[in-house]
Amino acid sequence: QVQVVESGGGLVQTGGSLRLSCTISGRTSNNWAMAWFRQAPGKEREFGAGISWGSTMTLYADSVKGRFTISRDNAKNTVVLQMNNLKPEDTAVYYCASRRGGDRLPVKEQSEYAFWGQGTQVTVSS
Repeated sequence: QVQVVESGGGLVQTGGSLRLSCTISGRTSNNWAMAWFRQAPGKEREFGAGISWGSTMTLYADSVKGRFTISRDNAKNTVVLQMNNLKPEDTAVYYCASRRGGDRLPVKEQSEYAFWGQGTQVTVSS
């Protein structure tokens, strides 16, 4: 059974930084992309950042480009989202997601991700 677990959320002031981590277990295949999505209060869940299996391709939403950095360590089955210069509009529940084996490139469509974590809250105070 595949499990995805996020950690690292919390409360931070505007301009601050947070580092989110995601660990995935139970995978029996390789070559899967991973991504972070987020859902702000009263809004739909949206794509934030994604990374390919070999870390050769990253994809970012315009709203986080230049401030967030996604990385992964396949040996540890982890993906990290480093968030800098945080803004109040970054306040959301952040979800880690994984595509199926063989889908090695990140995409923005939520429906392309098969495995999801429970989410971790990030709150940015003004």
